Amino acid sequence: MSETIYGYARVSTREQNEDRQILALMEMGVPQSNIYLDKLSGKDFERPQYKKLLKKLNDNSVLYIKSIDRLGRNYHDLSDQWRIITKEKGADIVVIDMPLLDTRREKSLLGTFISDLILALLSYVAETEYQTIHQRQAEGIAAAKARGIKFGRKPSPLPPNFHEVYQRWKMGKITVKQAAFECGMPQATFYYKARGYQKATILND
Repeated sequence: MSETIYGYARVSTREQNEDRQILALMEMGVPQSNIYLDKLSGKDFERPQYKKLLKKLNDNSVLYIKSIDRLGRNYHDLSDQWRIITKEKGADIVVIDMPLLDTRREKSLLGTFISDLILALLSYVAETEYQTIHQRQAEGIAAAKARGIKFGRKPSPLPPNFHEVYQRWKMGKITVKQAAFECGMPQATFYYKARGYQKATILND
């Protein structure tokens, strides 16, 4: 019976491009219909396409991945999933960027030991790198905030008639619905802007 070849690719966000991974998998002979792609973080394995793939794997399957961090970045979870795929499912795994991580190559005790050792090292490095990136991002954001840099979208300017409408609404001459309509914005937005406007007015008095 011929083996069934699968591929798994992952990018962390929808904006990232997965083409390089898909091309590498197809070059290894993986049919495009057998490639499963998730656009989610690698912090855990709660990924819909990965779960579908896992159900397909058996002792006649070979799973290709571009690099170990595409499978996952959490050291303990990654080791656990590797065990599930190779031991419980009986499938083989091939890591394209690390030829030594090819469970088809050496089925002896020594070969298994070497693969497990390399896996432990690479998964540890992947998790450490992931944590370092997030720590640097957090430190960078904190430093930027300390310098007065604000994040998020720049608020849209108030319409020219906002002050006049706001005053009439504040005096009870018009309802919030009427005020929002005159300013061309939803009621919730007008109320939010009005609260901010009131605070700014008080501070400037």
